[in-house]
Amino acid sequence: MDIQTIKERVALVETKREYLLSLLEQPNLGTLRVDVNQALEEMDDLIDEFRRTFPQTGTN
Repeated sequence: MDIQTIKERVALVETKREYLLSLLEQPNLGTLRVDVNQALEEMDDLIDEFRRTFPQTGTN
């Protein structure tokens, strides 16, 4: 897999992150809030690891 493909996939993950953030604003999320928080933490870890591995490339 080349760096451009990885960058595109990380960018896609970042867009999904925004959706999860919007879910947290829903008052009727109930116990799913725990799962959404966990998904956000894991996505943040993935994005941070990508940026540490490829510091010059970012996701743009």
